[in-house]
Amino acid sequence: MIPAPFDYEVAASVDEAVSLLGSRGDAKPLAGGHSLLPLLRLRVTRPSLLVDIGRIEELSYVRDAGESIAIGALTRHHDVATAPLIQEHNPLVSEAARLIGDPQVRHRGTIGGSLAHGDPASDLPAVLLALDGEVDVVGSDGKRTIPAADFFRGVFETAAGPTEIVTEVRVPKLTGAHGWSFLKFRRRAQDWATVGVAVVVKRRNGGAESAAISLVNMGATPLRARAAEEAVVTGDDPGAVAGDGTDPPSDTNGSADYRRHLAGVLVRRAVEEAMR
Repeated sequence: MIPAPFDYEVAASVDEAVSLLGSRGDAKPLAGGHSLLPLLRLRVTRPSLLVDIGRIEELSYVRDAGESIAIGALTRHHDVATAPLIQEHNPLVSEAARLIGDPQVRHRGTIGGSLAHGDPASDLPAVLLALDGEVDVVGSDGKRTIPAADFFRGVFETAAGPTEIVTEVRVPKLTGAHGWSFLKFRRRAQDWATVGVAVVVKRRNGGAESAAISLVNMGATPLRARAAEEAVVTGDDPGAVAGDGTDPPSDTNGSADYRRHLAGVLVRRAVEEAMR
């Protein structure tokens, strides 16, 4: 289908982008476009104004921020996957970015756009949730920091307001005591994950001191598998309880029951990998 008519403006700075978004109630920001453009073509969304923020160079970076790594919202997935700082200190993020879509998607899509879109089938939101990361957003009232646990609110719904844009993402550095894994099942390489799993385990004395497990496409938002996390620490089978508290969709890629089964298989495998 052809998108509904809209006006188009290019923002040269964050302040200009916020101002343009505030000029119309239904304005939408455009970064890499891989999430927004399909919705425009299907007329699921019909903004009267698109604000192109993809050329704001100040929002594309990877920096050392002490105990964490700061990633600019317009950093492309390819750059996230290949940044030496991320590969060294948080390879979970590198691996998840490396598995997104295909090379064309990874060279255009941005980490901020992926998070702001709020798609429960997207990989990076679940990774950020497992890492207890943070998201900075800027609007007309200034900047605010939102923990990952509070950022995702529903299908295509986040805590960022309509006139706010994501500017930075921060993830912690993983020390040598941490193991990690990111696994997902998809029918084709470029498809969204039928189910995905991000795991971070803090190991001690051959066991797990703590665990964080996030699930992709098992509800309206990325979810923490709390029962599975507890099972890892107690030495029980995390796969047996991976689906507890989830509400997965049923679609052409699989039923809800199939997704619950698949989540158990992937959680079990991911925890085993993280413990190694």
